[in-house]
Amino acid sequence: MRPFGDVISIETAREIVRTSAIPLSRLERVPLDEARNRVIASDVIASSDVPPFARAAMDGYAVRAGDTQEASRNRPAMLRVIETIYTGQVPTARVSSGECSEIATGAPLPEGTDAVVMVEETEPAADAMVRIFSSVQPFQHVGPQGADIRAGQAVLTRGDVLTPSRIGAAAALGHSEVDVFAKPRVAILSTGNEIVPPGRPLAPGQIYDVNRYTVAAIVSEHGGTPVPYGTALDTLTELTSALDACLAEDCVVVSGGSSVGERDLIVDVVSKRGEVRFHGIAVKPGKPTLFGIIGGKPIFGLSGYPTSCLINAYVLIVPLLHALAHLPPYTPQRISMPLARRVKSAPGRHQFLTVRVADGLAVPAFKASGDITSMSQADGYFEIPAKVERVEEGEVVEVVLF
Repeated sequence: MRPFGDVISIETAREIVRTSAIPLSRLERVPLDEARNRVIASDVIASSDVPPFARAAMDGYAVRAGDTQEASRNRPAMLRVIETIYTGQVPTARVSSGECSEIATGAPLPEGTDAVVMVEETEPAADAMVRIFSSVQPFQHVGPQGADIRAGQAVLTRGDVLTPSRIGAAAALGHSEVDVFAKPRVAILSTGNEIVPPGRPLAPGQIYDVNRYTVAAIVSEHGGTPVPYGTALDTLTELTSALDACLAEDCVVVSGGSSVGERDLIVDVVSKRGEVRFHGIAVKPGKPTLFGIIGGKPIFGLSGYPTSCLINAYVLIVPLLHALAHLPPYTPQRISMPLARRVKSAPGRHQFLTVRVADGLAVPAFKASGDITSMSQADGYFEIPAKVERVEEGEVVEVVLF
């Protein structure tokens, strides 16, 4: 066994990770139907007006507003209909005084007109005439050219997250593809002679690999691309070779091998290849967490215990992923509720206690770091500061939801 040196606070660990995050400069060009939640890499400038023409905002008749000024139910204006214009059609005739064109919503306004009378305020008459029962003002019921977007306007700005509405704005400008920042590729390496991929029978002393799948799911949810690298045995040669392969990606997460046992060798491999920025945090669970940099790339060594791995992924890896991907800072959903029963905390260690939400209460779900039910039956966690040794039943806690 090789005891930990000085452990650092969770606040210090978060700050070290934050200041180590260098956003990726690599770009990708993606089709709009694959752009949701991606971050746009350059401003999108309108090359033309949207809409590109003045258009009818109502079904009715395109008119010269001056021809309707005296119109009423008792004394309707009589105008000659010279054309019918549907959406997608271009007007072919110029409208003169005393004339109008029947028009559909969204159709281009014909030359010579400046307003639309709603169809409800009209009545067809003989000999291609129409009665107008209501006066209109210039530009009434008309969508002006460029009313939405003007040529030269910056519609999307570098760093914008592409929500459905922003994707629609790009489509309105005629873009079928956009330039976005690349998603960070995260190598996920499980370690341990006892780890077996799900789907295979277990031999005595073996367990299934849980962390590869939980970490991959978190990475996918937070702007990254998980890249599983299988399982490495607990030897210096095997771990060194596996970690070297993982460095082809933007970030590496190693599960297991970060503690202080004889076979916990990740700290040796990282220190040989780069810099260990911390190893050991005064938290429960997750004390043996390691963070380092190799060739400018962040390396996490997480405990092999599933609950420790999950909590530390949310607390440390997710904020880093957001930074790498140019996404806004991570702001988890939080709810406040009373604690269902009294809990004790390890003195001197900041604790993350998993809970499930039931009947308006935060019910402690944590058993032990290695127990799957500590996370599978949990909806989130709350934090107990290092100086607090117990939280009483009924005390309101702030739950961070998974």
